[in-house]
Amino acid sequence: MRVIRAVSQTSFVALLMVASCNMLFAEKSKTFNVTNFGAKGDGITLDSPAIQRTIDAAAKSGGTVVFRAGTYLSGSIFVKSGVTLRVDKGVTILGSQKISDYPLMPTRVAGIEMTWPAALVNIYEQKNAEITGEGTIDGDGKVFWDGYWSLRKDYDTRGIRWAADYDSKRPRLIQVFNSSQVKLSGLMLRRSGFWTVHICYSHDVTLDGLTIRNNEGGRGPSTDGIDIDSSKKVLVQHADIAVNDDALCLKAGRDSDGLRVNRPTEDIVLRDSVIRDGAAGVTIGSETSGGFRNIEAYGLTVLKQVPVGILFKSARTRGGWGENLRFHDITMTDVPVVLRVNMNWNPSYSYAHIPETIKDYPPYWTVLSTEVPAEKGIARFRDVHIWNIKATGAKTAFEVSAYPQVPLDRFVLDHLQIAAQTAGHISNAHDWKFSDLSMVIADGSVVKLTDDVNVMGLPQ
Repeated sequence: MRVIRAVSQTSFVALLMVASCNMLFAEKSKTFNVTNFGAKGDGITLDSPAIQRTIDAAAKSGGTVVFRAGTYLSGSIFVKSGVTLRVDKGVTILGSQKISDYPLMPTRVAGIEMTWPAALVNIYEQKNAEITGEGTIDGDGKVFWDGYWSLRKDYDTRGIRWAADYDSKRPRLIQVFNSSQVKLSGLMLRRSGFWTVHICYSHDVTLDGLTIRNNEGGRGPSTDGIDIDSSKKVLVQHADIAVNDDALCLKAGRDSDGLRVNRPTEDIVLRDSVIRDGAAGVTIGSETSGGFRNIEAYGLTVLKQVPVGILFKSARTRGGWGENLRFHDITMTDVPVVLRVNMNWNPSYSYAHIPETIKDYPPYWTVLSTEVPAEKGIARFRDVHIWNIKATGAKTAFEVSAYPQVPLDRFVLDHLQIAAQTAGHISNAHDWKFSDLSMVIADGSVVKLTDDVNVMGLPQ
């Protein structure tokens, strides 16, 4: 039997993006082998200078950079406009464990603009570039994980946990920054020192068939899978993700700096992917300042190592908004919480206060601790549609809370099949509509409603 699934406007845009990218990248036929530019591939020699020479040569006329089988120890490399970096099966680009091999560059990290080490592989202010192949990009990130945990031990006792993620400078695996017409496909991505794929200030980007494994040899902190950050027209499909933080995550800036930049994440499609481990199947936040529009996630399979299926998280200083957000055709197996909305997420990280005893600190601490007026600080989510969700083996169906003065507005939830231990709670909802809801709740509870207005269709 042939199954035909309705295609939304956002999905149609995604299909056009795929076709456009395929046409662009099909033209790059001339190859440039890194061995001819001095790369050794022995896993010992630092090959990033030779790889960069190869990329620069390919960029002069447009071409494909290739590798013979081997392990290429590398610091940061920068893929240029018109270049395809092809990492074939049997090839590993292995990240250097020396932070000095990753040059400091202007970027955005965890919601604020600052100088930070470049990623292992970068597409930085370029157009029409591709990274593809069945090979591996391995961050070898444990040294950076260990450094972070060491810093956290000190910072937690001093009341500055919020600064640790910014002061512990760890390289991302791949960054696409201020770029367009980019494609990443087929790769095995492993052991990132920090976020794995960061798409920031970019548009017309396709990620297809990426496998991400950041929990081998330890559980790397903040090793997000795919972060789409103040970008638009991004398609993610056929991903297979196991990480130790957000798996598929949408971001748009943090607090005063995010409100200043004011760039939304919009026209995004996340589809046909498996999330095996991570903080949630799909996440919006916690960096919400610039807002979200026209987001669609569907065809996702979320498995038992993942604590939450669909997660919204923000804080009372983030600000921002979300509208026309759609999540559908998602299967969750033994995922503890089906839907969680937490608008006061992780206070020790979310709220920066510099102790009076600390006098010498970097300028971005001032940015992080800049006060946000109360009327601008709470994110506003509205017009959210969640449907065709099948969840079995859950502990809680709903863990939803916002603020009475800024409720979650106009959520529609239909065609839900949920088997859970307990029903959970929904607080601060306005104009929510449930229909075709099948809930098998082991303890016989019903969803507890608090400070809600016009919530219809829930069993009582």
